[in-house]
Amino acid sequence: MRICVVGCGAVGSLFAANLAQLGDVEVWAYDLAREHVEAINLDGLRLSGAGDVVGRVRATRDATELPACDFGIVATKAMHTESAIRETAHAFTAGCVATVQNGIGNEEAIAQHVDRVIRGTTFPAGKVIAPGHVQWDVKGDTTLGPFEPKPAPQEEVERLAGACTRAGLPTQAVPDARGPQWRKVIFNAATNPIGALTGLTHGRVCEDPALRRLVSGLVDEGKAVVAAQGIELDADPEELIDHAAKPEVAYDHKASMLQDVEARRQTEIDYLNGGIVRFGAEHGVPTPLNAAIWALVRGLEESWTL
Repeated sequence: MRICVVGCGAVGSLFAANLAQLGDVEVWAYDLAREHVEAINLDGLRLSGAGDVVGRVRATRDATELPACDFGIVATKAMHTESAIRETAHAFTAGCVATVQNGIGNEEAIAQHVDRVIRGTTFPAGKVIAPGHVQWDVKGDTTLGPFEPKPAPQEEVERLAGACTRAGLPTQAVPDARGPQWRKVIFNAATNPIGALTGLTHGRVCEDPALRRLVSGLVDEGKAVVAAQGIELDADPEELIDHAAKPEVAYDHKASMLQDVEARRQTEIDYLNGGIVRFGAEHGVPTPLNAAIWALVRGLEESWTL
């Protein structure tokens, strides 16, 4: 089996390095960060923290070097999905492409360029601490299912899920992955921007009573948007938020949006709170708190250009 990880940042690296441990899987990585790619090719892709792994991965910045692959795993930031899959789609002509990204709309972008798409949601997290080296902060499960408009066959979804599970990333193949996806969207939209705006880790956000009430308000709006679409969540996002706040889970974890703000990089706010607002408007559900958070983070991004 040949798998290409498209976007080998923190989350992409967790998949690439772990999958490279399997004797029957050849792993490629496509990423635009020159030093990161060079380090991976020279010394392997190293994970430390929640797991210590070195994966032998073939990395490239040149999409034309990619061979035909059975699977793609897209792990770029949501705003880069379309350009990344446009460049790499030739490698998946006969394969299937999964997304393990944050936010709403990634599957639709992928489906513009490939025919068999897998809707995915993942909870492992970390951060790049040096070229070729990712700190693995949080373990967690992944869920994969066919993307309804252009679905990958269920047996292929199960094949990819099996490889990820064997590699140490527990992954479930389901017929409908919308519930897990929206649970993650609500989780991220309710917590990540609060951390980004305050500079607080997930646990510190949750232990502040006023901020925790704000988180619950954002969750309630997200749940209403999901209910209006007729989607059933697989679990309550509130339970996930409280679980992640435990010291042994993600109390000290800086969410990816806080990492982006600290580096003054564009965030995924348009695909999280912005996505909830857009779907809310489409289904007649008011989302004033999500709209306010969306505006605040966009305003913070604008301030960097002044």
